[in-house]
Amino acid sequence: MDHSHAPVLDALAEYRRRHSRPFSPPGHKQGAGADPRVVETLGRGVFASDLLLMNGLDDRRLSGEVLARAAALMADAVHADHTFFSTCGSSLSVKSAMLAVAGPHEKLLVARNAHKSVVAGLIIAGIEPVWVHPRWDTGHHFAYPPGPEEVEEAFARAPDAKGMLLISPTAYGTCADLRGVAEVCHRRGKPLVVDEAWGAHLPFHEDLPSWAMDAEGDLCVTSVHKMGSGLEQGSVFHLRGDLIDPDALKAREDLLGTTSPSVLMYAALDGWRRQMVERGHELLGRALDLSRRTRAEIASLTGLLPLGREELTGPGRAFDHDPLMVTIDVSGLGTSGYGVADWLRSNRQINVGLSDHRRVVAQLTHADTEESCMDLIDALTELVKQRDEMPPPAGVRLPSPAGLELETVMLPRDAFFGPTEQVPIEEAVGRVAAEMASPYPPGVPAVAPGERISREVADYLRSGVEAGMYVPETADPSLRTLRVVAR
Repeated sequence: MDHSHAPVLDALAEYRRRHSRPFSPPGHKQGAGADPRVVETLGRGVFASDLLLMNGLDDRRLSGEVLARAAALMADAVHADHTFFSTCGSSLSVKSAMLAVAGPHEKLLVARNAHKSVVAGLIIAGIEPVWVHPRWDTGHHFAYPPGPEEVEEAFARAPDAKGMLLISPTAYGTCADLRGVAEVCHRRGKPLVVDEAWGAHLPFHEDLPSWAMDAEGDLCVTSVHKMGSGLEQGSVFHLRGDLIDPDALKAREDLLGTTSPSVLMYAALDGWRRQMVERGHELLGRALDLSRRTRAEIASLTGLLPLGREELTGPGRAFDHDPLMVTIDVSGLGTSGYGVADWLRSNRQINVGLSDHRRVVAQLTHADTEESCMDLIDALTELVKQRDEMPPPAGVRLPSPAGLELETVMLPRDAFFGPTEQVPIEEAVGRVAAEMASPYPPGVPAVAPGERISREVADYLRSGVEAGMYVPETADPSLRTLRVVAR
């Protein structure tokens, strides 16, 4: 295929050259009706390129196959058989993937470090989760993706499970043994679905961890806006092999997706694919070099420890690690990741994507430069000098690995939609959760609907919120109370 073309961008440029006169949505009509104050901030080009896919970018029957040609090029770029574009983020894409594999009251193996969108998919579909527990690092208090051994054990518990959903990479950059897990699934004729939201860049450089389509995965979901050049909510999912019906997958996506997709997002996805095919290796090679040098500079700062393959991979830990996710343990400064994230934003206009009780994660991409990395290093250097003024460590009562392995006693769907009551968190211990409680980011539920709440998890959540943890989806954001299944 000729990857110099970008069908969506080409069609968009042609549409604008024709000076078409729309009598259809969007109502701003290429910005003519937009408030000038909005245009001043967003730019006129945003509105000029915001148009309908049907009877806009393409005709009423989509006979120009603009989107289909762009999806085919994307699939070719990453060695997939089929690719689907989504403008509702990977939160929707992963639900579509789950529904293509399992239905109501059917079982699906799910890594317990799944994102909240996966648990939402279980609720919507009525799927019975068979939790595959992550590997726990009690020293770093870290969860790594499960490996082939854990998946084997889960299939032994639930041989009728329809497949496996695995999360790799995590938001910390830790990666699973995808090929090993795929072999376990395929011996049973079951598909492996990979939530690869953080892995859009992985196919384009050999020094990055392997990714789903090259490791015999069947279906993977990727957030191009996270590590690529997509706009926020821009997502793709890729399919290969014959264990999942592409027509069923398309039908599930159509069931959940919007009928008003954003051409702006499609155009960014299309252009990113072309950029990666033409220059991805070069751009990512430069980013990897910047990552190596940035890590070395951070390691020289007192109290900071950048975690990489040496610390995070090996027996009982992760299979691999993405070096572009610079995970920095800040506990040596006598403070928390929450405090460091707040200080960096307030004092140096540096925003990190993730912080927890002892770490921050600085995400590097192909967009970073010597200048941007030096800004990060300078900010961290100043932070170390100000260490005595930092808040004390977060007083989070961290649960043991066993304390995080909650008993599932109801289908998530039944617990979520059934009769509920709001009780003080102290009284929620021993009760069945009716809502998710997901420290965010990364948005992995500490408790999911249908699980029996333990004392350790209740103490963790309450103390975490008091220490600065953000748990956005609970009915009571203060977590003084929790929603539980009514007796």
